[in-house]
Amino acid sequence: VQLQASGGGLVQAGGSLRLSCVVSGSIYEVNDMAWYRQAPGKQRELVATVTRGGTTNYADYVKGRFTISRDNAKKEVYLQMNSLKPEDTAVYYCKANVDAVVVGLKDYWGRGTLVTVSS
Repeated sequence: VQLQASGGGLVQAGGSLRLSCVVSGSIYEVNDMAWYRQAPGKQRELVATVTRGGTTNYADYVKGRFTISRDNAKKEVYLQMNSLKPEDTAVYYCKANVDAVVVGLKDYWGRGTLVTVSS
């Protein structure tokens, strides 16, 4: 099982970016999916989660600005980020709880995509 994130880049404060993450491999089902981020010198923190049924949760610091969504058929999760702030600068990681062939249920992480917000 592999997770591949994309969509990061450099954007000015107030701008928008859309991150994508696709799950591949021998999979029965993808359950909860999430985005985390890790800023330089800081611990990794949760940004948002989405269940297979579409229920979402957000960290307070992104509520109203970020939207998580998913496409179950494509095994993809997205993070639409609007009104970006310099403090949103971080490497963004996707995570998925996957029921994989042979392995069974396990959490998998993508490698991360860098988002840089300039002031």
